Amino acid sequence: MTKVQTSAADALGDVLRDGMTLAVGGFGLSGIPADLIDAVRASGVKNLTVVSNNMGIDGKGLGVLLEAGQVGKVIASYVGENKLFAEQFLAGALEVEFSPQGTLAERLRAGGAGIPAFYTKTGVGTLIAEGKPLADFDGVTYLQERGIVADVSLVKAHIADTGGNLVYRYTARNFNPVVATAGLVTIVEAEHIVQPGEIEPDHVVTPGVYVQRIVQSRNRPQDIEQRTVRPRTVAA
Repeated sequence: MTKVQTSAADALGDVLRDGMTLAVGGFGLSGIPADLIDAVRASGVKNLTVVSNNMGIDGKGLGVLLEAGQVGKVIASYVGENKLFAEQFLAGALEVEFSPQGTLAERLRAGGAGIPAFYTKTGVGTLIAEGKPLADFDGVTYLQERGIVADVSLVKAHIADTGGNLVYRYTARNFNPVVATAGLVTIVEAEHIVQPGEIEPDHVVTPGVYVQRIVQSRNRPQDIEQRTVRPRTVAA
């Protein structure tokens, strides 16, 4: 049975609601499900809790949801590229829960694995530990972090077969696999959609059991957050 939908809007139409938790894969503008994010923007849902490594930049990526006033809370590890994010946070219009990057990845992985909580040394003795249970193991203090389960996960894959088995490309493999497992409903935007059996079993990163819906991504230019290349020197 195929899981392919005709459009991002169709894939999201009956699962979006105000106040839901949305986990989104990618890193800044790299490896993000841009078409699905745009469809969330167009839907008009509000008061979202967004779980993602960061919120993109102003006007691009998850930044479009901030511009539309659709986000009530963010759980992220880095937000430094988005001026609007800072403005909304400082104005008290946006609740923010900072989570160290490795901890955030593990919280998503734990949620997808059915693990409600775990202990880590990261953040002990800092603001991150405030209000969280502490425990000593072998003479070392650890803090408890909760697993994250999202109502809907949005994922970008390089290749998907119609059954939902996924392959990622390069650094899109950072947060997308753990986001894929952490959603009660996981919707995937794939650059290439193939038939079952066309992906080598050993190449599958996310098994199709975690994926409910798939859409074909549009051909769009890859946005770059910051260009750090030097001007090309003209040969004499």
